[in-house]
Amino acid sequence: MGIGNIVLMGIVVLLILLFFISFMLFIRRTLINSGTKANQSANMEEKLDRIIELLENEKVSK
Repeated sequence: MGIGNIVLMGIVVLLILLFFISFMLFIRRTLINSGTKANQSANMEEKLDRIIELLENEKVSK
């Protein structure tokens, strides 16, 4: 084996390692963001429910 083959093998191994690390970080970020979006959706639903209640109360009072 020449030095060129060893360098090429090292580069290939580093690229494979980099791919797996990037993939794991992507999955982690996706899971964290989905949790945040779920909380935002719950807050939005509460606000919409409150608006609907206010509009229904306004209709009843007229």
